[in-house]
Amino acid sequence: MNKLLLLTTAIVALGAMPATVTLAQDKAIVIGTDVDAGTLDPRLTRDTTAYRTADLIYAGLVHLTAKLEAVPDLAESWESPDPQTYIFKLRSGLTFSDGSPLTADDVVYTYESVINPDFNAPDRALYSPISAIEAIDPQTVKFTLSAPYAPLLSYLDKGIVSKAAVEAGKDPATDPVGAGPMVLTAWNRGSDIVLKANPSYWGGAPEVTDVTVKIIGDNSARAQAFEAGDLDVIQSPLSPNDIARLKADARFGNVITAGLGVTYINYNVKDPLLADPGMRQAFSMLIDQNSIVNDIYQGVDEIASSIILPSSWAYSADIKQPTFSVEGAVAKFNEQGWKDTDGDGILDKDGKKLTVTLSTHSEDPNRVQSVELTQALMQSAGVDAQVQITDWPSFSTNYVQKGLHQIALLGWLNIVDPDRLLFGQLSTGGSTNWGGYSNPEVDKLLQEGRSSLDQAARATAYQKAATILASDLPYFIISDQGYQLFYKQPFPVEVQATPRGNFRGLIGMDE
Repeated sequence: MNKLLLLTTAIVALGAMPATVTLAQDKAIVIGTDVDAGTLDPRLTRDTTAYRTADLIYAGLVHLTAKLEAVPDLAESWESPDPQTYIFKLRSGLTFSDGSPLTADDVVYTYESVINPDFNAPDRALYSPISAIEAIDPQTVKFTLSAPYAPLLSYLDKGIVSKAAVEAGKDPATDPVGAGPMVLTAWNRGSDIVLKANPSYWGGAPEVTDVTVKIIGDNSARAQAFEAGDLDVIQSPLSPNDIARLKADARFGNVITAGLGVTYINYNVKDPLLADPGMRQAFSMLIDQNSIVNDIYQGVDEIASSIILPSSWAYSADIKQPTFSVEGAVAKFNEQGWKDTDGDGILDKDGKKLTVTLSTHSEDPNRVQSVELTQALMQSAGVDAQVQITDWPSFSTNYVQKGLHQIALLGWLNIVDPDRLLFGQLSTGGSTNWGGYSNPEVDKLLQEGRSSLDQAARATAYQKAATILASDLPYFIISDQGYQLFYKQPFPVEVQATPRGNFRGLIGMDE
């Protein structure tokens, strides 16, 4: 309990002030995170801080619970009269935080922009089966699909943007007008994002009145700030030694569970060196998953065997990626014509040395260590491996997303359905297919996986695709991520954690 509230309670109990006098007591929390948001426009979010903060400022048609169930948010109900039609009924009296009405036109505006290729929404592929969105009346929205689409509801938590605000010149990226439980009050780039409760949210203002999302890039520095009382909440990514220490500290509550993310290698298959699957297989055999997961990450993640999460209904233990073997990798390189012909310890071919660049971002020391370990192992196998470490914005936006990398180590989160990790990333021309992978058979299977409404048929399609991908290796999945959340005690509200890492369960709302 806050000291001011305790003092007020004590004074009232002693009769020093009339019992009818009360002092309003704010509930404020500070959440520590690793990177600043790139944008607060929910249609354009690319990083976890942006996604999680936008989820507070905006509201979607549905909300996904911690069990990944779609429940009503702005839409009070919906029906699907046929497999290619969904009709959503909005709650009556909805308003944005500026007091303007939220209607079906705003829903249409939001999703039409997302599916418009010229708008360049990073997750446009998730919505590509939507062929039309119509406002039947101010409270009714109709989605027409080009084909049945099983994951649709899982993706309709995207925040609805105010059409009128945008047309009046407000930029949702920096001056958001949403209908979620919080409102932006300040954004100090690189430092913090400050929010306050939105009393006009349809479900009522949240219990927590003020939220500050504080950016501290270094994992250990963030943990130390939490221990010092400067932060009230921290969550993955965290360094393993910090996790162990915080877990043993009785001052803090924690949630430690399997996550909905992977740490993986993204191969740029457009690069001539990496175009052949045999080369990607050889490089993958130089990734020591056991040392990365159990030594660097100290067992907070799990060694991955394929691109499908073990917690997924589509998982099959029979699908296996290559495993670590320096000798096997050298043999693979030799098969591809790379041999040490001049005895200098570096493999060469046609007079050219086998040189490759490994890259990741500086904010996560575990990833930096993983890349450095892999560099050493590649050098031991005769590869002239170089390392490039840059800050997250440079690494993600200006490097990987432009397809300038060779071998990049990064992660995907929020994998609420197998489609979420596969379709946009690995289908030909996908909006997040940064490595340029293309395989017509995989395209066909991924389309089957999202179009079938039978879960068993979907599982079969994804398992067939994953089997091909375990050999083609546009991605090599290093680990299935764990999720860790630590919070001060007592906390002002009941903590409801979700492995997606979203913030609503930290402000007195259901997750």
